[in-house]
Amino acid sequence: MNDKSNSNFSSAEIPTTIAPWLTVGNGNKAVAFYKAAFGASEAYRMEAPDGGLVAKLSVNGAEFWISGGPADGEDPAPGNAGENAVRMVLTVTNPDALFAQALKAGASEIFPVGEEYGWRLGRLVDIFGYHWEIGRPLDS
Repeated sequence: MNDKSNSNFSSAEIPTTIAPWLTVGNGNKAVAFYKAAFGASEAYRMEAPDGGLVAKLSVNGAEFWISGGPADGEDPAPGNAGENAVRMVLTVTNPDALFAQALKAGASEIFPVGEEYGWRLGRLVDIFGYHWEIGRPLDS
């Protein structure tokens, strides 16, 4: 998995991690709640023009992701949030190789590995219906 032929990112090893991704109706409300409830800090934040939000939060080094709509979005219960209520973010040194391996094993591509928002990242759905974003930060 250490194919370093792709020159679009550093060849430095990064730790492999898996982090849950929680989909909520109101992203800003969720971030505020997790800060207040768990003392979470923001490690990453991206606000979309439509008011949507993606944030990576950390509670003493344990990281998870939040995505949600604008401030007036509803807050569905996890069972009502749709099939993508939880996704996994798998951070690896070589996302291209692992993405290809997962596809070969039977996963289906949602979007191919590419570069956007400071990440080299692709999204797929596994054979059980779980969505995985496989990538790495470009600055690592």
